[in-house]
Amino acid sequence: MTEEELIHNLIRLALSEDIGDGDHTTLCSIPETEEGQSRLLIKEEGILAGVDVAIDVFHTFDPELQVEIFLGDGSHVKPGDVAFIVSGKVRSILQTERLVLNIMQRMSGIATITNKYMKRLEGTSAKVLDTRKTTPGMRILEKQAVKIGGGENHRIGLFDMILLKDNHVDFAGGIENAIRGAQNYLKERNKRLRIEIEVRNLDELEEALRIGGVDRIMLDNFTPGETLRAVETVKAVDGRVELESSGGITIDTIREFAETGVDYISVGALTHSVKSLDMSLKAI
Repeated sequence: MTEEELIHNLIRLALSEDIGDGDHTTLCSIPETEEGQSRLLIKEEGILAGVDVAIDVFHTFDPELQVEIFLGDGSHVKPGDVAFIVSGKVRSILQTERLVLNIMQRMSGIATITNKYMKRLEGTSAKVLDTRKTTPGMRILEKQAVKIGGGENHRIGLFDMILLKDNHVDFAGGIENAIRGAQNYLKERNKRLRIEIEVRNLDELEEALRIGGVDRIMLDNFTPGETLRAVETVKAVDGRVELESSGGITIDTIREFAETGVDYISVGALTHSVKSLDMSLKAI
């Protein structure tokens, strides 16, 4: 399923969830032919995200709604800014209002915190990654928001990369069995997927490097000192393998990890505990 199809299905489901057999409040108070406008008012400083999706919501519900955009995705916004004005049937505006706000507030919150993490990495070669710790059904939008904020997507789901986590390694019987199994699986099915393996200590790192055939190694819960040793080990053995730091890294500690020379730093907090950005859709 394509990203466009996922977003379309999400919008349809969310509208059905919210409206049910009808928005009876709007239907009883607003004449069917009433026309009007609302503006998307920013109430908190941050990075704007979700404008394109908001347009999809409006046009999915009512193709005749018109949207005049003043600030697009990725814009730095502050209280008082107006991102867009939507015009058309008042009933349509009111029935799409909450879904538009829910999506834009969450996406903007994710883009804003991602941008803050990225600023901590300035001057280093490290990039911040998201994880699969996302809201069920909204993953594609949350991962879009990470990219709008300047971060990168780790993987979309279980289908577009092989990531051998600690449980996979333990159930497979160790590092070597897990890597060999992944390599054989791809060869037998003629699939081309990147392979990443999680290691929990320097011994497992050295074993993974000895076996070879992986594209990236995730350093799980390493200290900055251990991470630096891991970077030096990889440079000495095989400088082509990417290194990713993961596990409990915060905005206060991310710089220390980045300065070790790792390629990527994954942060689940970008999506699993983000604060939405405050905004409202107000009648003009």
